[in-house]
Amino acid sequence: MCNYKTIYGEVNSSFVEKKSEFITNAKYVENQIDAENYITDIKNRYKDATHNCSCYIVDDKQLIKRYNDDGEPSRSAGLPMLTVLEKEKLKNVVVVATRYFGGIKLGKSGLIRAYTKSVSDISKYVIEKKKFIKLDITFDYSNLGIIDYYINNNNFYEIERNFTDKVNLKENVASENFQKYKEDLISMTNNNLKIDVLKSEMLFFDGNKILK
Repeated sequence: MCNYKTIYGEVNSSFVEKKSEFITNAKYVENQIDAENYITDIKNRYKDATHNCSCYIVDDKQLIKRYNDDGEPSRSAGLPMLTVLEKEKLKNVVVVATRYFGGIKLGKSGLIRAYTKSVSDISKYVIEKKKFIKLDITFDYSNLGIIDYYINNNNFYEIERNFTDKVNLKENVASENFQKYKEDLISMTNNNLKIDVLKSEMLFFDGNKILK
């Protein structure tokens, strides 16, 4: 499992270009079936639209890339949309750009710019799907101060803490930091603690916090 950029949940945006309204809907998906189902759902939602162009990139056992111009001139809609996803290195994202024709033709170059913008507008919603290690850390109360100080300054993400005869913390830590952090904790406590790895999993991360 490798870290990658994607979006969280479902996002949307819209704009008007020479009286044509463009509505973009995008969603995080994990397989081709979900991507195709989402495209169908959006087409049903905007069944009165002139076009519902789409694209997606999913890692469904293998990397799958698809696009559809939905009646727009060939390679003027779906392909420019897909190109934005590729350029931004996004994965597990499906995008549908809906167009309500306003009576003014945009020409192929104008369509390419408009459909490129329709996907570029979702860039502000990009986050990371990141591999985290869930840790169970148990230690004596005498080490609480130094461990608390360390985890508060080294990008641990607390899940819960319990106080019995010892202190027990459950924390998430980014996979790439795990080995160093483990060695640091062992060193600062003279190995007077217990660290168990509960699991590793891919989680949504916005740069500051893990999203549920």
